[in-house]
Parts: sequence; structure tokens; C-alpha cells
Amino acid sequence: MSLFNKITKSFQWGDKTVVMETGEIARQATGAVLVDIDGTVILATVVASKTAKPGQDFFPLTVDYIEKTYAAGKIPGSFFKREAKPSEHETLTSRLIDRPIRPLFPEGFLNEVHVVIH
Repeated sequence: MSLFNKITKSFQWGDKTVVMETGEIARQATGAVLVDIDGTVILATVVASKTAKPGQDFFPLTVDYIEKTYAAGKIPGSFFKREAKPSEHETLTSRLIDRPIRPLFPEGFLNEVHVVIH
């Protein structure tokens, strides 16, 4: 008997094998998926508040794409170390993720949503 309710699905996408797992890691998040495409792994987590703040008239969606350079063996030197601001590539990737998913939320949904992709 497993402690976790782990769900794993896999499929072919062109010549790549995609494996998606959920239910085992990042369980405190509203939703989390670990995606493995032939050895390249990302973790996407979403946290959403249960209610909107009173008087709020906009949809606060935050998307953070964080590239872990240490995992690829790229260790930054000089002044910019681990806790630096996001690179231009990370900022643009966050925007590329934000723009297509924003219209997928229903009209009038004003709860705060935070998406983090590692």
C-alpha cells in the first residue's frame, strides 16, 4: 500500500517519450506535475487562493519560470550567484507561459493564482 496517490501517464510525442507524474511531490500545492521528456525534467506547480480579496477587480496571475543552471553544470560566477534576479530568458519565458493560460480561466475569476515552473 502506497502512502501517496501517485498517478503516472506516458505517451509518445514525435520521437520523444513524455512521462507525466502527479500526486507524489509538492503535495501542499493546489496542483503539481513532474514532466520528463527523454531525461529533461520540469516541475510545474500551481497554488490558488480559495477566495478573492474583497474589492479586487483584476485577476492576479503570477507565472515564475526558474531555470536551475546548477543542474546543467552551469555555475554562475562573479557577482551574480544563486539568488540573483531572473534572467531576461526566464522573464520572457514566464510571459510566454502567462499569455496563453490567462484566457483559460473563467470570466470573473479573481482569486490569486501563482504558477511556478522549475
